[in-house]
Amino acid sequence: MKKNIFGATGRAVAAIGQGSWYIDLADRRLAMDALQLGLDLGMDHIDTAEMYGSGAAENVIGEAIQDRRDQVFLVSKVLPGNASRRGTISACERSLRQLGTDRLDCYLLHWRGAYPLEETFAAFEQLQRDGKIRSYGVSNFDADDLQEALDVAGPGRLACNQVLYHLNERAIEHAVLPFCRQHDMALVAYSPFGHDDFPKPGTDGRRVLDDIAQAHDATAHQIALAFLTRDASVFAIPKSARAAHAQANAQAGSIVLAEEEIARIDAAFPRGEEPRHLPMI
Repeated sequence: MKKNIFGATGRAVAAIGQGSWYIDLADRRLAMDALQLGLDLGMDHIDTAEMYGSGAAENVIGEAIQDRRDQVFLVSKVLPGNASRRGTISACERSLRQLGTDRLDCYLLHWRGAYPLEETFAAFEQLQRDGKIRSYGVSNFDADDLQEALDVAGPGRLACNQVLYHLNERAIEHAVLPFCRQHDMALVAYSPFGHDDFPKPGTDGRRVLDDIAQAHDATAHQIALAFLTRDASVFAIPKSARAAHAQANAQAGSIVLAEEEIARIDAAFPRGEEPRHLPMI
Protein backbone atom coordinates (compact mmCIF):
# COMPACT_ATOMS: atom_id res chain seq x y z
CA MET A 1 0.00 0.00 0.00
CA LYS A 2 1.44 3.35 -1.10
CA LYS A 3 1.71 5.93 1.68
CA ASN A 4 1.92 9.69 1.24
CA ILE A 5 2.70 12.46 3.70
CA PHE A 6 -0.59 13.89 4.98
CA GLY A 7 0.02 17.58 4.46
CA ALA A 8 1.66 19.58 7.20
CA THR A 9 1.11 16.80 9.76
CA GLY A 10 4.19 15.01 8.49
CA ARG A 11 2.38 11.69 9.01
CA ALA A 12 2.76 8.92 6.43
CA VAL A 13 -0.80 7.81 5.66
CA ALA A 14 -2.21 5.29 3.17
CA ALA A 15 -3.05 6.97 -0.12
CA ILE A 16 -6.22 4.87 -0.26
CA GLY A 17 -8.20 4.83 2.96
CA GLN A 18 -11.66 3.89 4.12
CA GLY A 19 -14.76 6.07 4.04
CA SER A 20 -17.91 5.50 6.07
CA TRP A 21 -20.80 7.45 4.57
CA TYR A 22 -23.88 5.15 4.88
CA ILE A 23 -21.79 2.39 6.48
CA ASP A 24 -24.24 2.40 9.40
CA LEU A 25 -26.94 1.13 7.01
CA ALA A 26 -24.91 -1.94 6.04
CA ASP A 27 -24.76 -5.24 7.90
CA ARG A 28 -22.82 -4.24 11.03
CA ARG A 29 -20.69 -7.39 11.31
CA LEU A 30 -19.79 -7.35 7.60
CA ALA A 31 -18.94 -3.65 7.77
CA MET A 32 -16.67 -4.16 10.76
CA ASP A 33 -14.98 -7.11 9.06
CA ALA A 34 -14.33 -4.89 6.04
CA LEU A 35 -12.84 -2.10 8.15
CA GLN A 36 -10.63 -4.54 10.05
CA LEU A 37 -9.42 -6.24 6.86
CA GLY A 38 -8.70 -2.81 5.43
CA LEU A 39 -6.44 -2.11 8.40
CA ASP A 40 -4.75 -5.49 7.95
CA LEU A 41 -4.03 -4.53 4.33
CA GLY A 42 -2.57 -1.13 5.23
CA MET A 43 -5.57 1.19 4.75
CA ASP A 44 -4.94 3.02 8.01
CA HIS A 45 -6.83 6.22 7.07
CA ILE A 46 -10.44 5.90 8.30
CA ASP A 47 -12.79 8.83 7.70
CA THR A 48 -16.17 9.54 9.29
CA ALA A 49 -18.36 12.43 10.47
CA GLU A 50 -20.94 13.24 13.10
CA MET A 51 -23.44 13.67 10.25
CA TYR A 52 -23.15 10.05 9.07
CA GLY A 53 -26.11 8.32 10.64
CA SER A 54 -26.16 11.01 13.35
CA GLY A 55 -23.14 9.37 14.96
CA ALA A 56 -24.04 5.77 14.07
CA ALA A 57 -21.16 5.47 11.58
CA GLU A 58 -18.73 6.66 14.24
CA ASN A 59 -20.12 4.00 16.55
CA VAL A 60 -19.51 1.24 13.97
CA ILE A 61 -15.95 2.44 13.45
CA GLY A 62 -15.32 2.70 17.18
CA GLU A 63 -16.26 -0.93 17.65
CA ALA A 64 -14.24 -2.02 14.61
CA ILE A 65 -11.02 -0.35 15.77
CA GLN A 66 -11.32 -1.32 19.41
CA ASP A 67 -7.87 -2.43 20.61
CA ARG A 68 -6.40 -1.21 17.27
CA ARG A 69 -6.61 2.54 17.78
CA ASP A 70 -2.88 3.14 17.39
CA GLN A 71 -2.98 1.61 13.88
CA VAL A 72 -5.49 4.19 12.63
CA PHE A 73 -5.25 7.71 11.24
CA LEU A 74 -8.75 8.65 12.40
CA VAL A 75 -10.68 11.60 10.94
CA SER A 76 -14.11 13.01 11.77
CA LYS A 77 -16.00 16.20 10.97
CA VAL A 78 -18.14 18.81 12.70
CA LEU A 79 -21.35 20.01 11.06
CA PRO A 80 -21.44 23.73 10.17
CA GLY A 81 -24.50 24.21 12.38
CA ASN A 82 -22.45 23.04 15.38
CA ALA A 83 -19.29 24.94 14.48
CA SER A 84 -19.39 27.77 17.02
CA ARG A 85 -16.47 27.72 19.44
CA ARG A 86 -18.44 25.99 22.19
CA GLY A 87 -20.42 23.85 19.74
CA THR A 88 -17.29 22.57 18.02
CA ILE A 89 -15.80 21.41 21.29
CA SER A 90 -19.05 19.69 22.31
CA ALA A 91 -19.36 18.03 18.89
CA CYS A 92 -15.80 16.75 19.05
CA GLU A 93 -16.36 15.31 22.51
CA ARG A 94 -19.51 13.53 21.27
CA SER A 95 -17.57 12.07 18.35
CA LEU A 96 -14.83 10.88 20.68
CA ARG A 97 -17.42 9.09 22.82
CA GLN A 98 -19.03 7.46 19.79
CA LEU A 99 -15.63 6.36 18.51
CA GLY A 100 -14.47 5.13 21.90
CA THR A 101 -11.21 7.06 21.73
CA ASP A 102 -9.52 9.97 23.45
CA ARG A 103 -8.26 11.69 20.29
CA LEU A 104 -8.75 12.27 16.59
CA ASP A 105 -5.81 12.45 14.22
CA CYS A 106 -7.58 15.11 12.17
CA TYR A 107 -10.84 17.03 12.69
CA LEU A 108 -12.57 18.85 9.85
CA LEU A 109 -15.22 21.51 9.33
CA HIS A 110 -17.61 19.59 7.06
CA TRP A 111 -18.49 22.63 4.93
CA ARG A 112 -18.79 26.37 5.43
CA GLY A 113 -21.70 27.66 7.44
CA ALA A 114 -22.81 30.77 9.30
CA TYR A 115 -20.24 30.68 12.08
CA PRO A 116 -17.05 32.66 11.42
CA LEU A 117 -13.99 30.57 10.72
CA GLU A 118 -12.28 32.40 13.58
CA GLU A 119 -14.67 30.72 16.04
CA THR A 120 -14.33 27.24 14.60
CA PHE A 121 -10.55 27.40 14.29
CA ALA A 122 -10.20 28.80 17.82
CA ALA A 123 -12.07 25.70 19.01
CA PHE A 124 -9.81 23.48 16.89
CA GLU A 125 -6.75 25.11 18.45
CA GLN A 126 -8.15 24.55 21.94
CA LEU A 127 -8.95 20.91 21.15
CA GLN A 128 -5.41 20.48 19.87
CA ARG A 129 -3.91 22.01 23.01
CA ASP A 130 -6.08 19.68 25.09
CA GLY A 131 -4.82 16.64 23.15
CA LYS A 132 -8.26 15.77 21.76
CA ILE A 133 -7.22 16.32 18.14
CA ARG A 134 -3.78 16.17 16.57
CA SER A 135 -4.51 18.31 13.51
CA TYR A 136 -7.41 20.00 11.75
CA GLY A 137 -8.63 20.93 8.32
CA VAL A 138 -11.66 21.63 6.17
CA SER A 139 -13.97 19.96 3.69
CA ASN A 140 -15.77 21.22 0.58
CA PHE A 141 -13.71 24.44 0.44
CA ASP A 142 -13.05 26.11 -2.90
CA ALA A 143 -9.78 27.95 -3.54
CA ASP A 144 -11.09 31.31 -2.31
CA ASP A 145 -12.45 29.67 0.86
CA LEU A 146 -9.08 28.01 1.37
CA GLN A 147 -7.30 31.34 1.11
CA GLU A 148 -9.61 32.85 3.73
CA ALA A 149 -9.13 29.80 5.96
CA LEU A 150 -5.36 30.04 5.59
CA ASP A 151 -5.44 33.73 6.46
CA VAL A 152 -7.34 32.88 9.67
CA ALA A 153 -5.47 29.73 10.70
CA GLY A 154 -1.99 30.73 9.58
CA PRO A 155 0.62 28.88 7.49
CA GLY A 156 1.02 25.18 8.17
CA ARG A 157 -2.08 24.87 10.33
CA LEU A 158 -4.57 23.34 7.86
CA ALA A 159 -3.82 19.66 7.32
CA CYS A 160 -6.21 18.94 4.47
CA ASN A 161 -9.21 19.78 2.33
CA GLN A 162 -11.67 16.95 1.65
CA VAL A 163 -13.58 17.36 -1.61
CA LEU A 164 -15.68 15.56 -4.21
CA TYR A 165 -13.30 14.05 -6.77
CA HIS A 166 -13.88 11.26 -9.26
CA LEU A 167 -13.34 10.59 -12.96
CA ASN A 168 -16.47 12.43 -14.04
CA GLU A 169 -15.92 15.31 -11.60
CA ARG A 170 -12.42 16.75 -11.83
CA ALA A 171 -13.21 20.40 -11.04
CA ILE A 172 -10.79 20.47 -8.13
CA GLU A 173 -7.85 20.05 -10.51
CA HIS A 174 -8.28 23.64 -11.76
CA ALA A 175 -7.57 25.64 -8.62
CA VAL A 176 -8.17 23.63 -5.44
CA LEU A 177 -5.54 20.94 -5.95
CA PRO A 178 -2.83 23.44 -7.00
CA PHE A 179 -3.65 25.54 -3.92
CA CYS A 180 -3.36 22.51 -1.65
CA ARG A 181 -0.03 21.53 -3.21
CA GLN A 182 1.33 25.06 -2.82
CA HIS A 183 0.35 25.27 0.86
CA ASP A 184 1.26 21.74 1.96
CA MET A 185 -2.32 20.54 2.46
CA ALA A 186 -3.44 17.02 1.74
CA LEU A 187 -6.35 16.74 -0.67
CA VAL A 188 -8.77 13.93 0.24
CA ALA A 189 -11.15 12.64 -2.43
CA TYR A 190 -14.56 11.56 -1.18
CA SER A 191 -16.93 9.50 -3.36
CA PRO A 192 -14.00 8.55 -5.63
CA PHE A 193 -16.25 6.24 -7.68
CA GLY A 194 -18.90 8.94 -8.03
CA HIS A 195 -22.35 8.78 -6.51
CA ASP A 196 -23.91 6.15 -8.82
CA ASP A 197 -21.79 7.80 -11.52
CA PHE A 198 -19.03 5.27 -12.28
CA PRO A 199 -18.43 4.79 -16.03
CA LYS A 200 -20.85 2.15 -17.31
CA PRO A 201 -19.68 -0.95 -19.23
CA GLY A 202 -19.68 -0.39 -22.97
CA THR A 203 -19.03 3.36 -22.81
CA ASP A 204 -15.90 4.79 -24.40
CA GLY A 205 -14.43 5.80 -21.05
CA ARG A 206 -15.08 2.41 -19.49
CA ARG A 207 -13.40 0.67 -22.43
CA VAL A 208 -10.27 2.72 -21.74
CA LEU A 209 -10.36 1.77 -18.05
CA ASP A 210 -10.98 -1.90 -18.85
CA ASP A 211 -8.11 -1.97 -21.33
CA ILE A 212 -5.66 -0.45 -18.84
CA ALA A 213 -7.02 -2.71 -16.10
CA GLN A 214 -6.31 -5.79 -18.18
CA ALA A 215 -2.67 -4.74 -18.52
CA HIS A 216 -2.39 -4.50 -14.72
CA ASP A 217 -4.49 -7.59 -13.91
CA ALA A 218 -6.83 -5.19 -12.14
CA THR A 219 -10.38 -3.84 -12.31
CA ALA A 220 -11.71 -0.57 -13.71
CA HIS A 221 -12.44 0.65 -10.17
CA GLN A 222 -8.85 -0.05 -9.12
CA ILE A 223 -7.51 1.87 -12.11
CA ALA A 224 -9.77 4.81 -11.21
CA LEU A 225 -8.34 4.88 -7.68
CA ALA A 226 -4.78 4.67 -9.01
CA PHE A 227 -5.48 7.61 -11.35
CA LEU A 228 -7.02 9.80 -8.67
CA THR A 229 -4.12 9.18 -6.26
CA ARG A 230 -1.38 9.62 -8.89
CA ASP A 231 -0.43 12.90 -7.21
CA ALA A 232 1.50 12.49 -3.97
CA SER A 233 -0.71 15.04 -2.20
CA VAL A 234 -3.99 13.22 -2.99
CA PHE A 235 -5.73 10.61 -0.85
CA ALA A 236 -8.96 8.73 -1.58
CA ILE A 237 -11.49 7.29 0.89
CA PRO A 238 -13.82 4.81 -0.85
CA LYS A 239 -16.39 3.17 1.41
CA SER A 240 -16.23 -0.60 1.81
CA ALA A 241 -18.99 -2.41 3.68
CA ARG A 242 -17.79 -5.86 2.57
CA ALA A 243 -14.38 -7.48 2.91
CA ALA A 244 -14.04 -8.22 -0.82
CA HIS A 245 -14.47 -4.52 -1.64
CA ALA A 246 -11.93 -3.53 1.01
CA GLN A 247 -9.42 -5.99 -0.43
CA ALA A 248 -9.95 -4.68 -3.96
CA ASN A 249 -9.51 -1.07 -2.85
CA ALA A 250 -6.33 -1.93 -0.98
CA GLN A 251 -4.85 -3.67 -4.00
CA ALA A 252 -5.30 -0.46 -5.99
CA GLY A 253 -2.74 1.13 -3.69
CA SER A 254 0.07 -0.81 -5.36
CA ILE A 255 -0.83 0.10 -8.97
CA VAL A 256 1.50 2.56 -10.67
CA LEU A 257 0.16 3.90 -13.96
CA ALA A 258 2.47 4.73 -16.85
CA GLU A 259 2.45 8.28 -18.22
CA GLU A 260 0.80 7.01 -21.40
CA GLU A 261 -1.97 5.36 -19.37
CA ILE A 262 -2.55 8.54 -17.37
CA ALA A 263 -2.78 10.48 -20.63
CA ARG A 264 -5.37 8.05 -22.01
CA ILE A 265 -7.54 8.36 -18.89
CA ASP A 266 -7.13 12.13 -18.91
CA ALA A 267 -8.37 12.26 -22.51
CA ALA A 268 -11.26 9.87 -21.82
CA PHE A 269 -12.47 11.86 -18.81
CA PRO A 270 -11.61 15.53 -19.51
CA ARG A 271 -11.76 17.84 -16.53
CA GLY A 272 -13.70 20.46 -18.49
CA GLU A 273 -13.89 24.15 -17.69
CA GLU A 274 -13.57 25.48 -14.17
CA PRO A 275 -17.06 25.76 -12.61
CA ARG A 276 -18.28 28.87 -10.81
CA HIS A 277 -18.98 26.87 -7.66
CA LEU A 278 -17.16 23.88 -6.22
CA PRO A 279 -19.26 20.71 -6.73
CA MET A 280 -20.20 18.79 -3.59
CA ILE A 281 -22.68 16.18 -2.43
